[in-house]
Amino acid sequence: MGYIHSIETFGSVDGPGIRFIAFVTGCNMRCQFCHNPDTWEVTKGEQMTADELLAKAKRYKTYWGKTGGITVSGGEPLIQIDFVTEFFKKAKEDGINTCLDTSGQPFTRNEPFFSKFNELMKYTDLVMLDIKQIDDEKHKKLTGFSNKSVLECAEYLDEIKKPMWIRHVLVSGGEGASDNDEDLHRLSDYLKTLSNVERIDVLPYHTFGVHKWELLGLKYPLEGVEPPTMERIENAQNILGAFK
Repeated sequence: MGYIHSIETFGSVDGPGIRFIAFVTGCNMRCQFCHNPDTWEVTKGEQMTADELLAKAKRYKTYWGKTGGITVSGGEPLIQIDFVTEFFKKAKEDGINTCLDTSGQPFTRNEPFFSKFNELMKYTDLVMLDIKQIDDEKHKKLTGFSNKSVLECAEYLDEIKKPMWIRHVLVSGGEGASDNDEDLHRLSDYLKTLSNVERIDVLPYHTFGVHKWELLGLKYPLEGVEPPTMERIENAQNILGAFK
């Protein structure tokens, strides 16, 4: 059984083409800008089998065309790696394109996770990986965790030549701010060492999720921080060679 937070049936930004997106629950990170803090706890979602979720997805198959398919996002899908693997395996048996949207935080080459990750990759066509901050200390402030596992995940995906899109949330304030030219150039230099990056997306920080923090009785860490200006967004896109 998997725990599902929500479903989007006509997604156009979480992978190529038109996609069915399943947002699963469970996440270890505590990103200061998180717009879905209600996904942090695994058991808060609706329980569903892989067959049930796939049946829901296939209702929309006619909209996907040649490039669309299924994306699993979160939360953090790797928290429910067994369920996602089963779901993707069944999807591939039906010839459906699969995309994993992950922050990479649980990644490790240690067992039993590493074998499970390799099994998941057999049924994954594309990985969208969030690199939230290239500076490790700032990453800790921004997310509560080191970025070492994230970068190790990126490098392993490069080793196995798994197609990858990079997503970078642009935050212009706070201790872990990622809108800094020095950090952006460091991230650009790092991404140039990887051969499997097909696309880079800059995701501007927004405040749409603030009300969810309030409803959960949580203090919002980036109170008073404004979304980046168009000038700063374009600057980041130019430095990273990002898709606009």
